[in-house]
Amino acid sequence: MLPMNNEPSGLTVSAPRWLSSVQQRAWRAYMDGHQRLQGELNKQLQRDCDMSLAEYRILVLLSESPSLSLRMSDLADGALSSRSRLTHQIRRLEAEGMVHRTSCEEDGRGVRAHLTEVGTRRLRAAAPTHVTEVHRDFIDLLTPEELAIIGEAFTRIDQTLIARGSRSS
Repeated sequence: MLPMNNEPSGLTVSAPRWLSSVQQRAWRAYMDGHQRLQGELNKQLQRDCDMSLAEYRILVLLSESPSLSLRMSDLADGALSSRSRLTHQIRRLEAEGMVHRTSCEEDGRGVRAHLTEVGTRRLRAAAPTHVTEVHRDFIDLLTPEELAIIGEAFTRIDQTLIARGSRSS
C-alpha cells in the first residue's frame, strides 16, 4: 500500500508513484522526440506549403472521408483538437478556399466541413514532401520491429484514453 499524505485541504491522497530512472528516460525521450518531430514537420509544411501540421491533418481527415466531408465534432475528435481551435483552423482553411462549411443535412443542427478542389490540390502538393520528411525523421530511423512496437503501444494508449474519456464524459 502506498503511504498517504494529508493535504492542506484535509483530503488524503496517495504518494505519487515516482518514475524509475528507466521510466523517466523513456518518458523524457518520448516527450523531447515527439515535440521536436512535430516542430520539424510543422516547419517543413509552413515553409514549403504555407500550412500547419494541424491544417494538413484536417485536410487528410477530410480527404479520407467517403464524402470528403465530416461533421465538425467528428473532425475535432479525429484531429485531436478542441472545437474552438478547430473552428479557428477551419476559418483559415476556408479563407484560402481549401474547405467550406454547410449545415448538416441529417439534422440541421450541426456543421459539416467539406474539402474543396483547392484543398485537394494543396493536399496533393504537400503530401510528397511531407511524407519524405516523415520517412527521413521517423520511419527510416527505426527498424520494422521498432515501428511495430510503437504502433502497438500507441494504439493501446490511444484506445485506453479514449475509453477513459468516454467514461468520464
